[in-house]
Amino acid sequence: MRPQGAASVIGSDNVAAVNAAGAIRLARLRARLSKRELARRAGTSPAAIVHYESGSQAPTFPTLERIVGAAGCRASIRLEGAPSERRVASARLRQVLDLAEHLPRRRAARRLAYPRLPR
Repeated sequence: MRPQGAASVIGSDNVAAVNAAGAIRLARLRARLSKRELARRAGTSPAAIVHYESGSQAPTFPTLERIVGAAGCRASIRLEGAPSERRVASARLRQVLDLAEHLPRRRAARRLAYPRLPR
């Protein structure tokens, strides 16, 4: 599930895999600005701010920079490597094995006992 405000197309000029809606709203609230005042300062319409904050539209990065800049904040991008699937699976397996060591051990049954079937 994508975060609210994240772009649906990665590789486009739109902000992808970030919560642009939350960033704009946070910047606006920190600056104690109304949507109308933020729009005026950013040189855009109040309707555009409403769309960006609701997540129904994703701004391009230059637009995001302009809007949060108008609220006195700075936008930046930080890329982090995602853990590989193999590394994640390995860590989960380690956790399961550690948990299994703490479970009580039972002796193996010498003979399997089956219920008698009616004849």
